[in-house]
Amino acid sequence: MADTEYTPPKVWTWDKASGGRFANINRPIAGPTHDKELKVGKHPIQLYSLATPNGVKVTIMLEELLAAGHSGAEYDAWLINIGEGDQFGSGYVEINPNSKIPVMADHSTDPVTRVFESGSILIYLAEKFGAFIPDDHKGRTETMNWLFWQMGSAPYLGGGFGHFYAYAPTKMEYPINRFAMEVKRQLDVLDRHLAENEYMAGSEYSIADMAIMPWYGSLAKGLLYDSAEFLAVHEYTNVIRWSDMLMQRKAVQRGRMVNRAFGDLASQLHERHDASDFDTKTQDKLQAHES
Repeated sequence: MADTEYTPPKVWTWDKASGGRFANINRPIAGPTHDKELKVGKHPIQLYSLATPNGVKVTIMLEELLAAGHSGAEYDAWLINIGEGDQFGSGYVEINPNSKIPVMADHSTDPVTRVFESGSILIYLAEKFGAFIPDDHKGRTETMNWLFWQMGSAPYLGGGFGHFYAYAPTKMEYPINRFAMEVKRQLDVLDRHLAENEYMAGSEYSIADMAIMPWYGSLAKGLLYDSAEFLAVHEYTNVIRWSDMLMQRKAVQRGRMVNRAFGDLASQLHERHDASDFDTKTQDKLQAHES
């Protein structure tokens, strides 16, 4: 069935009743909507996030740094509920004028360094701790190639396919087909590359893997948009092999829990202030408090 014909007006105006899952927080202007200061914990690194794929990239990186012995990567992770508009609080907008998650504040510097955009945060942490980015020119460049590939590609998966397939108020044939085609092309790019490489940058685990896995690894494992059958993700066997390998890492498992406020309760850790927060008893207390 063809989509209903739409004739764009001469001048676009904001229709607040446009519908869709996130219609109540989407708007064509920037800036804060309310006054709210951000909480600051005891660690130098303060993260304000939600366990969407973009948020998970950073919590995986922080947990991997800690697992590798970088004690300076200890952090407080505060939950930002984007469905409630937490990202439009005055304190949040001050450190991320784009009002997206995640954002990080490094209090070990004077003045405090703000870092927004998930790719920028990964590079900042990799350079700060000298980890998960190759030292050699070729390896570093390949890591950056794939990191920026993810940053440029994922909007077609999330804001494109994900929106029209899962969140739009009505199903429309043209945008779903257009973005499904592009997402399958992207999965094919990854699958062909991973047929010849253990990790995204070759033989070394890097920030490129941490950036791509929460989006495309989750997609290949049937964890995004309930779209596994529609996209026939079982075809991408090399992406699945790589995803399984990464998801077995303890730091990845912890990172995927942090700032998670949806799904199975056992997978949720709304805030993270210490490694002990992953303990079962602490987790149970948090869930009881939230219920």
